[in-house]
Amino acid sequence: MIGLLAVALLSPLIPRPHELRVQVPGASLYTRVVGRGPAMIVLHGGPDFDSAYLLPDLDRLSDSYRLIYYDQRGRGKSAAGVRPDDVTLASELDDLDRVRRHFHLDKAVLLGHSWGTVLALEYARRYPERVSRLILMNPAPASAADVALLRKSYLEALGSDMDAQRAILDSAAYKEGDPEAVIARYRIHFEHAFKKRADNEKMMTAMHAAFIRQGKEGIVKARAVEDRLYLDTWKVPGYDLLPKLRSLDIPTLVIVGDSDFIPPVVASHIAAAIPNATLVTIEDCGHFSYLEKPAETRRAIDEFLRRSAQPPKRSHESALHR
Repeated sequence: MIGLLAVALLSPLIPRPHELRVQVPGASLYTRVVGRGPAMIVLHGGPDFDSAYLLPDLDRLSDSYRLIYYDQRGRGKSAAGVRPDDVTLASELDDLDRVRRHFHLDKAVLLGHSWGTVLALEYARRYPERVSRLILMNPAPASAADVALLRKSYLEALGSDMDAQRAILDSAAYKEGDPEAVIARYRIHFEHAFKKRADNEKMMTAMHAAFIRQGKEGIVKARAVEDRLYLDTWKVPGYDLLPKLRSLDIPTLVIVGDSDFIPPVVASHIAAAIPNATLVTIEDCGHFSYLEKPAETRRAIDEFLRRSAQPPKRSHESALHR
């Protein structure tokens, strides 16, 4: 009901989306395009999620920007025929490049959320000539050290609730991908990801519907894809993107909530590593800034894209108030 009401309220402002398939070797990528204006390729988080959790809230940008969403290989509506073992960081980056080429974008604006920021950074450092701007929203860690920091902070915040989460993770229902068990787990997992309980409930409603659509098989497959991608990134001994970002000459916006359950210092480390980066901290905001603080997030993106046409400046930080 909440999701339908949100769609109804936003629909007068949002152009009708167009759905299509981008064919790539070994997969068919579900793609959704909405909006008008400069194009942005949207990279969802997870990595076991698909793009559904971003909707309809991120679509607010579509009155001024052309948003190109796609479900990453093996997840959501891009799961059919995909073997999790065949999904690698290399295949993810190749898929992103094929989406860029499909839409005839010589240089793309990449907008990544959470895990999607890792993909954006991995792509940009390999192909900087193919990226015009980076927007990193509520970024995931870009180094093994910051992954460890996240885990420590996460466990401290959950406290005894971690025992309840472990019980769910160990249950047969969760292992089989039962949507009810999965949403019960994520209610605990994201307990401290939002500043306001109402925003948490809104996200849980959307995720519950997505898990039901996905079904047990899709959930288990997406989970296996996540495990496979971690082997190429966070589980690589000494994984550290930060030194590799110091030569990245791409205007970059890093957006973080001051109450993000990923410690905000993680975003600070990324912004400090990129020479032409701007860090914007949004007050009273958690991990989903586009949902929790849409006006402030929109203002940060608009100002960044307008300002980024000017000569680059050294990284600086600002705070947006309610």
